[in-house]
Amino acid sequence: MDVLNNFIGGTISLFSDPIGVLIFLGGVIGGMLFGAIPGVSMLTLAAILLPFTGHLSAEHGIMLFSVIYCTGVYGGAITAILFNIPGAPENAPTAFDGYPMTRKGQAGKAVGAAVMCSALGGTVSAVIMMVATAPIANWAIRAFGPPEIFALVFFGLAVASSVGAKSFWKGWLSVLVGLLISVVGLDPVGGIARWDFGMPYLLAGIHFIPMILGFFAVSEIFVQAEKKVIGSYEAPKISVDFPTLKELIAHKVAVVRSIFIGFFCGILPGIGATLAAFMGYNEAVRWSKNKEEFGKGKMEGVISSETANNAATGAAMIPLLALGLPGGALTAMMVGVFQMHDMQPGPLVFLLSPDLVWVVFAAMFFANLSILLIGWMETKTIINLLRIPFQFLAPLILCLATVGSYAVRGLVIDVIVMFIAGAVGFFLRRSGYSVAGIVLGLILGGIGEQTFAQAMQMLHFEWSGFIGRPIALALLIAGFAALVGSIYNAFFSKAR
Repeated sequence: MDVLNNFIGGTISLFSDPIGVLIFLGGVIGGMLFGAIPGVSMLTLAAILLPFTGHLSAEHGIMLFSVIYCTGVYGGAITAILFNIPGAPENAPTAFDGYPMTRKGQAGKAVGAAVMCSALGGTVSAVIMMVATAPIANWAIRAFGPPEIFALVFFGLAVASSVGAKSFWKGWLSVLVGLLISVVGLDPVGGIARWDFGMPYLLAGIHFIPMILGFFAVSEIFVQAEKKVIGSYEAPKISVDFPTLKELIAHKVAVVRSIFIGFFCGILPGIGATLAAFMGYNEAVRWSKNKEEFGKGKMEGVISSETANNAATGAAMIPLLALGLPGGALTAMMVGVFQMHDMQPGPLVFLLSPDLVWVVFAAMFFANLSILLIGWMETKTIINLLRIPFQFLAPLILCLATVGSYAVRGLVIDVIVMFIAGAVGFFLRRSGYSVAGIVLGLILGGIGEQTFAQAMQMLHFEWSGFIGRPIALALLIAGFAALVGSIYNAFFSKAR
């Protein structure tokens, strides 16, 4: 009852304040818009607004950032589905099946599934956040360290290595290419330069945003342009037929599974929605009886990815508010907002500023619900962009992708990398390799290397230390089992 009473009090405080309502609406719309623009993500909006939050009250400032976080994660799904341009890394798995659905004339169903499942995953996550912030955070920080996170990344790579590839071997080669790209730059432990070829730009590594835009958006433009030249191009069919309730209920297991995965990944500091989206998608593939359908326009892929990445939003607030540990880039900015108002996130916030905490909780709950309302309204309008003829739409997409890749760091070399990735992706796709696997290896490889280095330092460089950590050991065994099973199936199917 205390939770319910506090939530009602937070809701009344939020909506009885006209300034608070305006800030709430601004955060909802701004998060969706910036989330949908590649390279110019919700983090860009948050960075722009950060200096101005000093002129707001603490409640309004923290509430604004929490709302941007919720709606910004969803926003990138729209361009991922319609144009194969993920608005952010956490929307990349959505493009794996969302864009093929658009090519098959099911854009309305794909976007509708993303709207419904984003709202559901985020809302459930917000409810769990309200009920169990302190105990869940304490458990996660104690039980999950770098060894467990590394094991989780290994398990994820082992499970989804063949997504979008014509064979298991080409899928694994794609993942290994992504892992190879992820190690370019400085070694995270000793700061030793690797694969830099004497170029200062490569010392900072190859940024994943230009790579994602190149492999998805630019390579797709090349593919469709080739079809246009040889006369086999087919314009995507316009559809605003949303998924029926029966279709969504048919995927209830995937929704529940992705909520748990997303919430679990969101709790882990520094991991957040990106790993949640990939793990949600990976598990959908692993438990499916029709694995070969993923990457070709399967609604379950969109549902699993979007449910998981939005479920991570509420969870990411738990270590911030309960322990003062930011779970990602945006929650790290929120620490700055706290400090601007002479406050420190952590357990004392619940004692000293309970009203602030519950206004934030209420705002996140209603922000996720607003995805449902505004998302439905937005979909019928934005899907009509597909009516634009290819010869006009292609330059528009290339322009958007170019701006997105340049905006990340303000470097022209990022734009060059994007076009190189697009050309490479075009030829890899023609050869049956998986650009999804490369992106998966690139993003998870960086997380995996960092946590592996931390784990080995923690374990005094003793491999046997993994055996003494039951969760890490279980994930490693599961990963090896998935890998061995895939190799066996590859040989068995070939022999058959």
